[in-house]
Amino acid sequence: MRPVSRRDALILGGLGLLGTATGAFGLYRQMGTPSGLAPRTGAGFSEPETLRSRGGRLDVRLRASRSRHLLVGREATTLGYNGGVPGPTLRLRPGDRLRIDLVNGLEESTNLHVHGLHVSPEGNGDNVFVEVGPGTSFSYEYRLPDDHPPGLYWYHPHHHGTVADQVFAGLYGAIVVEETEPVPVTRERVLIVSDITLSGSGEVVAPTVMEQMMGREGDLVMVNGQADPVLTARPGERERWRVVNACTSRFLSLRMDGRRIRVLGVDSGRFAEPRPLEGENAVLAPGNRADLLVTAGRGGGDLRTLPYDRGGMPGGMGGMADQMPGGGPMPGDGEPVRLARLDVTGPAGEDLPEAPAAAASRDLRGAEPVRRRRLVFAMGVGGMTRGGDGPGMSFTIDGREFDADRVDQRVGFGTVEEWTIGNDSPMDHPFHLHVWPVQVVRRGGRRVPGEPLWRDVVGIPARGEVTVRVAFDDFGGRTVYHCHILDHEDRGMMGVVRAGR
Repeated sequence: MRPVSRRDALILGGLGLLGTATGAFGLYRQMGTPSGLAPRTGAGFSEPETLRSRGGRLDVRLRASRSRHLLVGREATTLGYNGGVPGPTLRLRPGDRLRIDLVNGLEESTNLHVHGLHVSPEGNGDNVFVEVGPGTSFSYEYRLPDDHPPGLYWYHPHHHGTVADQVFAGLYGAIVVEETEPVPVTRERVLIVSDITLSGSGEVVAPTVMEQMMGREGDLVMVNGQADPVLTARPGERERWRVVNACTSRFLSLRMDGRRIRVLGVDSGRFAEPRPLEGENAVLAPGNRADLLVTAGRGGGDLRTLPYDRGGMPGGMGGMADQMPGGGPMPGDGEPVRLARLDVTGPAGEDLPEAPAAAASRDLRGAEPVRRRRLVFAMGVGGMTRGGDGPGMSFTIDGREFDADRVDQRVGFGTVEEWTIGNDSPMDHPFHLHVWPVQVVRRGGRRVPGEPLWRDVVGIPARGEVTVRVAFDDFGGRTVYHCHILDHEDRGMMGVVRAGR
């Protein structure tokens, strides 16, 4: 039996979890244990299969299963769609119909969420209340509005209680809704960033209870299932990199020194003019996406993510724990991680015209909301660990854990509302509302200046608040809003919203 370390004991004791060393040990593996699987780095960059709509329609079969395949250049056993990680990239146009036959080859229930798409949440649409049992299938069908915003989206499971485990183990893929007028680039790439922890034999390592409470961060950070791949370009070429943060909990703070990188937009929002990759435009919370223009200069460069401090446990436990011997880094600790390398060689590429200006975004700041609401994220000692094997942390919105049979917010069809999301905890929580994007109008009580800022995942800082406005123009029905640290969502930090007349 491994003895409980001083670090674990302090953390467990602060939570009221440590009754005896023997009882506590069964819940935990050594915190911060490095991955047992050494990745192979430096392979040529690759992307998953791309499936494109034809004649306004795309029919896809996705089989979720556990299989043995190459991951980070090694043999590994993970979950995946159609036998790989990530799943295929789906390319659509506004007005298209997308049909996905989801086949469940897992030993547990699953379902599917098309993150960020503005489609119906009812019936066989983006309905997260559907449960697809082991050995069964379900046919989803989505109709994109004719004016659906172009941009980068993604898909992943959303069956409550298993979301973090299934995404962490490899179930995710990208969706691209294309523009009528493409941005002129030499080439376009999709980069899905995710993390995972693998044993020496290539099996997915389950997180500790503490890692779930903090929000797990895997030992291996991958791009399209690769470790530190190499992209090649010629000097002066301009590429479009569509980046998805598919990590269960990790924030990405992107940097690429010495390269000219501009941000076209984040999530489905598009800036009027491209902006530098800096400040808030460089930080992607779990679920966020970035649309980048990268101009290749001689010599290349490294795409990295810097450590991001997203807070700690109540009572300062995170700050105490990361100073204790015998454990690995807590979130926000550690060194920068190189995600990929850009190798630039050869003769200069051709000059390209500048990216066309984006159409003006809708601005809800001039509208009078029909209602103002306040939602509060909170964490506290209480509740039970999954499986009911002991006490744990509670993760709530407005003091309540998720209940699929309860409607927490009722909104009027065709209305504009203002929601202030407060965070009473010492940890950042990214807020995600399904179906309807939100416009950020205030941060910490201060008005957001400049052009409209649209997101579908919004970081709510520890002990802070953010105010958004939502236009419930169409698609009545029932869906959810939640923290996109997926372990927190699974533990109850989610609510139900119903839109109707």
